[in-house]
Amino acid sequence: MNWLRRTRGAFWGMVFAALWRRTRESGVTPPPAFSLLIRGGTVYDGSGGLPRIADIGIVRDRIAAIGDLGWMSGRVEVDARGLAVAPGFINSLSWATESIIEDAAAESDMRQGVTLEVFGEGLSMGPLNASMRRDLRLRRHGSRYPLDWNTLGEYLEFLEKRGVGVNVASLVGATTVRIHELGHADRSPTAQELSRMQALVGQAMSEGALGVGSSLIYAPAAFAAPAELRELAIAAAEHGGGYFSHVRSESSQLLSAIDELIDIARATREHAEVWHFKAAGRRHWPLLGAAVARIEAARAEGLDVSANVYPYLAGASGFDAAMPPWVQEGGAAQWLARLRDPQLRARVVKEIDEPSPQWESLYAAAESAENVRLLGFRRPELQSLTGQTLAAIAAARGRSPAETIVDLVLEDESRVRAAYFMMSEDNLRTLLQLPWVTLCSDEEALAPRGAFLQHAPHPRAYGAFARFLGHYVRDEALLPLAEGIRRLTSLPAANLRLADRGCLRVGACADVVVFDPADIADHASYAAPHRFASGMRHVFVNGQAVLRDGVTTGARPGRFVRGPGYRNLSGRSTSTS
Repeated sequence: MNWLRRTRGAFWGMVFAALWRRTRESGVTPPPAFSLLIRGGTVYDGSGGLPRIADIGIVRDRIAAIGDLGWMSGRVEVDARGLAVAPGFINSLSWATESIIEDAAAESDMRQGVTLEVFGEGLSMGPLNASMRRDLRLRRHGSRYPLDWNTLGEYLEFLEKRGVGVNVASLVGATTVRIHELGHADRSPTAQELSRMQALVGQAMSEGALGVGSSLIYAPAAFAAPAELRELAIAAAEHGGGYFSHVRSESSQLLSAIDELIDIARATREHAEVWHFKAAGRRHWPLLGAAVARIEAARAEGLDVSANVYPYLAGASGFDAAMPPWVQEGGAAQWLARLRDPQLRARVVKEIDEPSPQWESLYAAAESAENVRLLGFRRPELQSLTGQTLAAIAAARGRSPAETIVDLVLEDESRVRAAYFMMSEDNLRTLLQLPWVTLCSDEEALAPRGAFLQHAPHPRAYGAFARFLGHYVRDEALLPLAEGIRRLTSLPAANLRLADRGCLRVGACADVVVFDPADIADHASYAAPHRFASGMRHVFVNGQAVLRDGVTTGARPGRFVRGPGYRNLSGRSTSTS
């Protein structure tokens, strides 16, 4: 199908050119040959090769011609002289699953050039059973959108039908299929349960999922043995899907966690990817070199293993990532009930202060309450604490940091979002220079308005891609711009097995961005996170402008981008890339 689309695109490009010439020679004013014509930009095709000055002609949602098209015209024309023209960027790990329903523009990402959001870090928006649908409704109390889907494919179709500014895609969550069959129990699945979990993965793949994703530091995902994950990854691989993981440890057990992912890649012979690769905690920073060496040895063996990163030194998660998994078994209600039990609470406080290497503590990786900044609460009466450090809040309350963590979770009846400062700048620079590392935000896609202003996101929500291109590519010169663009476009597209995204060539999908390399910059900070990036002039999604001259258009041309295992059982004509 992909070769047919490319051939069809090239054919129509030649047809339009021939018809235009014939009409012009007859003395009749010719009609526009293209829906959109981008003139005179410095074109980076996504391959990492040298750019060239060229025009790009687009017909509907496909690129029809690239070259000197000065003798042709378009219904809409854009002057890109002096600007970079590139494929739309791919966010390799997005948490915009619900924010994109509340605000379909995905503006904080789109203004950085993101045209495809990829979801599914352990949790996905399907498949859901009755209990999971009830929990999602409770979590989304007060939300304006209906929850009228059961499967992952139905959720993504819901986004597309409702209208969305950028393209959307997802992996199926290993945690989600585990909860579907086992709930939040700390046990291994029976053979029958595992078979049903594999069937759920297969169903999601046939609906268009890109693979299976895991997030192994959180309960109940932490209860899954490597063998369980391997079987789910094999089920995805049977449909051409990969395995993507927030690995079991990013600190003291980092090397064994990388080995687990490589073992799964060896079993599936499909792509495997480490999400937001890092060595967390100063004492563990020296482990990064050995972790990189393990991945490069696997790649030399012929395994398709890679990683992505966000270009910041703090991660963001909840206080569930500061507590042992056992206290969270059974779900949120049982977690809170255990914390209210004086004896169990005392045990949890002790384990927060003295965590076992058998579970991953982001608080331990931060190494100090000064390195933990609160990002948001569910209850309005706690909002005044947003932006403060855990150390300051604990001191003001006269409590220890560990006691304050438990107190805040109980008071807010939520996991409480926090930024954990735990990474090394030298390590980050090392990772950004590796040719197999792509970029992600690991955040929602937001805008500085409405309900989004009630919490303080990690600045990566507004700045991850602009910071990479502006600070690290342009200012620090860690890599050439052409290579930086490749990391945001063709490389993640290849990892996700998407043939017609992430590139500028005839026949490819017309996701195109136009930006000023001298101006691209992030402006969001931990103190003031709701600030858009700058430098992006135009963003086109499937041939339609969603950003024009730096102004949003309100268009909603985004599509559900389906993976390699998609089977269109409905008979409808649907894009699979």
